[in-house]
Amino acid sequence: MSASQVETLQHTNSHSPPRRLTDGQFALLLLLPGGALLLGVVLYPLVAALVTAFFEQSLVVPGRTFVGLANIVDVLTVDFPRLLWQTLVFTVGTTIFPFVIGFALALALNTRIRGAKVLRGLMLIPWLVPGVVVSFLWMWIFNANYGVLNALLETLGLIDGPVAWLAQPGTAMTAVVVAKTWQSFPWMMVMLLAGLQTVPRELHEAAEMDGAGTVRRFFSITLPQVKGIVGLVLLLELIWNFQHFDIIYVLTGGGPAGATQTFATAVYETAFHGFDLGHAGALGLLWMVLLMGLVVVYIRFSEKGEGK
Repeated sequence: MSASQVETLQHTNSHSPPRRLTDGQFALLLLLPGGALLLGVVLYPLVAALVTAFFEQSLVVPGRTFVGLANIVDVLTVDFPRLLWQTLVFTVGTTIFPFVIGFALALALNTRIRGAKVLRGLMLIPWLVPGVVVSFLWMWIFNANYGVLNALLETLGLIDGPVAWLAQPGTAMTAVVVAKTWQSFPWMMVMLLAGLQTVPRELHEAAEMDGAGTVRRFFSITLPQVKGIVGLVLLLELIWNFQHFDIIYVLTGGGPAGATQTFATAVYETAFHGFDLGHAGALGLLWMVLLMGLVVVYIRFSEKGEGK
């Protein structure tokens, strides 16, 4: 090869087009910022917190000692049964009651009533209000000295004197469930109303012509048509309520005497008031295992619905 040919070849190679990324490499580059954020903000703190379950570690004393399963055994034998029961009471109560109220309102708004759109907008207000504001609102309603609830019940003659709803173990959990129900029912109402509006009216009209009453049409037509959205709404609400924190903590702080303590508030109290990161990590680990069970049920239910 002559010198001129070598020079021509080098000149050609120096102007060759740059190598392009494949679709897979480009997709990976797009995912890297989000993946790094997820790793740094979610996964690393989660793993670090769960690892403390196997150490004796204080928030105020430096250093830690490996204790194996000792923290988990302590939690299982002392706090776990009570916390599980109270968490389940709160979770089930704040799922069933909003569902019943939301479904009833969705059925009412699904009819041809005047002002349905306005009523739907007004009923969304509790859901739009932040949880802390909801807590202070219901703290005022339940107040023993100047609360609206006591004043109303005394006027009706249902109670003889003021009741400290949030300060008595027998009524505190009920008060917390009522406050959370008031905040949650609009979301369920909207989701269920969307499901009801997918039910063909022709089915109801045909059933009515055949002599089927309102109750019969509800159980034979409406409920089978919306059972998928009903299942998803209930499962999502169970998952959210199982890890709820703000309303419980602001209203009662887990009291009185731990009567409204749930896994969410117990982990916070143990870590930041008791300064015991080891037991807080053990509670968090057991709580996460139970929560993962609910998530698995939700995923399986979703996949089953998509398969249909």
